[in-house]
Parts: sequence; C-alpha cells; structure tokens
Amino acid sequence: MLPLHLQPESHIPLYVQLRDQLRALVHSGELRTGDRIPASRELAGQLGVHRTTVANAYAELESEGLIRGHVGRGTFICGAPVKQFSPPPRSNGNGGAMPWEALFADERGEEGLSRLMPDVPPGAIAFTAARPPDEFFPVEEFRRCANDVLRREGRRILQLGSTDGYEPLKRGLLELLRGEGLNVRAEQLLITDGCQQAIDLVCKAFLRPGDSVALENPAYPGAIAIFASARVRTLAVGVETDPARTGHVGLNVDALETVLLQNRVKLLFITPDFHNPTGTVLPVAERRRVLEIAAHYQVPVIEDGIYARVRLRGNALPSLKRLDNSGNVIHIDSISKIAFPGLRVGWCIGAESAIERLRLVKQSTDLHTDQLSQATMAEFIRRGYLARHIGKMKKVYRSRLEAMEEALEKHMPDSTTWTHPEGGMSLWVTLPPGFDAGELLIHARERGILFVPGRHFYSQHPQPNTLRLGFAGVDEKSIARGIETLCDLLKAELRKRQRGVRDEFHARVALI
Repeated sequence: MLPLHLQPESHIPLYVQLRDQLRALVHSGELRTGDRIPASRELAGQLGVHRTTVANAYAELESEGLIRGHVGRGTFICGAPVKQFSPPPRSNGNGGAMPWEALFADERGEEGLSRLMPDVPPGAIAFTAARPPDEFFPVEEFRRCANDVLRREGRRILQLGSTDGYEPLKRGLLELLRGEGLNVRAEQLLITDGCQQAIDLVCKAFLRPGDSVALENPAYPGAIAIFASARVRTLAVGVETDPARTGHVGLNVDALETVLLQNRVKLLFITPDFHNPTGTVLPVAERRRVLEIAAHYQVPVIEDGIYARVRLRGNALPSLKRLDNSGNVIHIDSISKIAFPGLRVGWCIGAESAIERLRLVKQSTDLHTDQLSQATMAEFIRRGYLARHIGKMKKVYRSRLEAMEEALEKHMPDSTTWTHPEGGMSLWVTLPPGFDAGELLIHARERGILFVPGRHFYSQHPQPNTLRLGFAGVDEKSIARGIETLCDLLKAELRKRQRGVRDEFHARVALI
C-alpha cells in the first residue's frame, strides 16, 4: 500500500492532492524508476474515491513524464529530476549553483499553457490547436508590406515608439471598428502584444491579491493562469452547452446574477462569441442581461472578442461593447485568430480613463508593442490584404468544421454529445458519464490522435468526461480519419464497460 492520505474536506481537489502526493513520493525516492503503481481502478478502491479521480491524477503525471502506462502491463514510474536542493558547499570565492527552483514564487512551470500545445509526433493527427494553420499564411503579401514600410520609414519604426500604439495602425483599426458599428476615438484604443498581454494589463491595473473575478467555467486557460498568478479569487460561472437540456446556451446568466449578488466581484471576464473551449455563442437577449446585471452591481466587463470575426455561418451578433451604453465594457481583441498568431499585435478599447490607466501599466511593462509588426500590419490592412485573407480562411474553416461534424454524426456513439458552433476554431465534446477524457487520450495517443482533455479549461469543478476538438488546423481527410479512430476507441471502451456490467450482474445472480 502506498502512503497516500486524501482529505475530502479540503478545498484542494482530490485528484490534485493525489497527483501531488505521488509526485512527492517520486521526488523523495520512495517510488523509483521502474516501480509499478496500482491500476486506476485498484487504487480508487483502496482510497475510496471515484476511478476518474485517480485517472485524472495519472494523466497529469504522465503528461509531466513521471509515469507511463503500458497496455496490458500496467503503469510504471519513469523517474524524475531531483527538485530538492541542499545548501551549496562553501567555496573559495568561485560561488556555487544557485537553487533557482527553490526561489520560484509560484507553480506556473507545472501548470503552464504548454499543456494546450503539446509536441505533435510525426504522422499524428492533432486536434489540439485553436489557431490558424500556417500553410495558408500570405507570406508574400506580408513580405511586400514589410519591405515597403522599411523602405519608407525604417529608421523611425526601428526607434522607440508611442506606448498607446503606432498611429497608422490605430487609424486602420478605428476604421475597421467603425465598419462593424463601433465608433471609437483614438484615446479609447490601446495597442497590445496580443490578447494575453491585454488580460495581464487589466489584471495589473484593476486587481489586487484577494479580489474576486467572475469567470466562465470552463474558460480560456490563459486567463485562468493570469488570475491565479496574481492571487486573484476566481468565481466560476457555468457555461451551458446543451440547449435541449437547459433551454439556453453560453454563460448561465442566472448563475452570474447569483454570484454577483453573493460576492463582491471586481471584474467579469467573458467570451460571448465562439467561446473557447465550447464554441458557444451568447444570444443577444442574454448579452443585454449581462450588461444590465453588471451595471446594477457596478462590475466592469472584460469582453474577449478574439474569435468574433471567425463566424462561419449564421448572422453576426453585436458585441457587448457595441451594446454598451454606459462605458462599462473593456473589449480586447487580436489578429491572432484572423491572420498571424506569431505577430503578437492586439488591442483593447474602453473608457478613456480606463485605457489611460492600461497605457501607464503597459509603459512600465514593455514601453510599447513592436513597431515593425505594427507598421507592417497597418500596411497589410490598408492594402485590403487582411479582409481578403479573412474571407479565404472562413471558407477553409467552414469546410473543416463541416467535415468534423459529418464524421462525428457518422461515428460517435449515441451517448456522446457535442456543440454545434457557428464559428471559431473548436467544438466541445461530452462523453458518457463516468468516462475520463484523460484516460481516453492515453489510448488515442498510441493510435496517433491528440486532443485536449476538458479538465484543463476549468478553474473549479472540472468535468473529466469532456474534451476540446480543434478543427482549424487539420485538413478534411485527416479530420475524417482521426475522428473515426477516436470514435472506434470510445466504442471499444463502451463495450468493455457493458461487458463489465453484465459480468457483475451474472456474478450476483450466481450468488443468489
């Protein structure tokens, strides 16, 4: 028996407690390379917990490289780097090794966003990414823009620039926003290094340790990570994905109102268009309710609009910012999903006083966003390349989404459900109750199929039987082949369960 002691009354999830205790046993040397550990079902029985609790812990440890499961043989310890440091010996002035890991202020190295961007083995079909595929990047058009701006104003844009952004880019974005029904002044716009920096700036400008933020659950892990590192308390508000069951879809606005009534909330963070990871869209009536409730409780709204322009079917809905008559919304956006993720050019718009505060915070963070990137993007927009590229890519994504939906309809067992997004880059799958997407991933990886288990998107109460499938970066033939393989694995697991139930029934009958 392993020396494991779980505390059900703790606020720390049981699978996290188990993961950390097993990790500690490896680092202390009590578990060594090659040691076999109990199967998830066996250990769950020993600890008196659900099997998915153990499966979640094992999946986390396997992703860290500490354990490895082998079909038919069991799960074994792979070993781990030593993390504990003894005081360095005294030297003759040459110094000793600095124990950097002992000085880290948090555990972000263990729980980073790299989980969403795993290495893809050659030949594997990866449904992990929710970003544009690079084979469609208009590199020649971009090169022409970069060459022209360098020839025209190279010395100026290679010098330090304005914190709030490169003026021609701001003008181009203001024109783009006006075409979408948003009349914004230059003083209400700040250029950022993508949406990730915008979230970080909002956090630094408006939140202190211990403040509360209302956040969708599941949610974008990058936002969860920023709030966690700032020691901010996140209050989870559920996202409904099955309108046939609940009557609505997207953020549960009734639950949001309850959260704001019962807590002093500093900010609300929401993605109303093609929510990551579920792909859901919040209806207009519910958007208005969100704004009314937030205004009533004096809670500013941070709207992540990064996927809104990737609408593949249906009619566009007005953003929260467009519906906002009181200046309560800060809208953040980026070119990451409509053009080039690696360029790191984004923006946020809001009340002038809020944007000025964010500008000051940004100035102390990085002075300004890279001017060559801004200038090239401004030229790319001015020439009409961006609009043309968006139109082309929407056709690509629409075809890939349809291919994924067709494959799911054809191969998925009836007990599995999934969302039907009208845009974005991913959809959300809910497996039958009791299934664990982390366990399924272990078997899928052996067959060359990758996806992201849903638990990585939850700040509270993770649902282990969920997963995200990204379709934007996979061609139609690979989608069809990958989904068929994934569904075959799921059906095989269902048959195992059914046989287990029948065997248990017959065993009980034999005892009567």
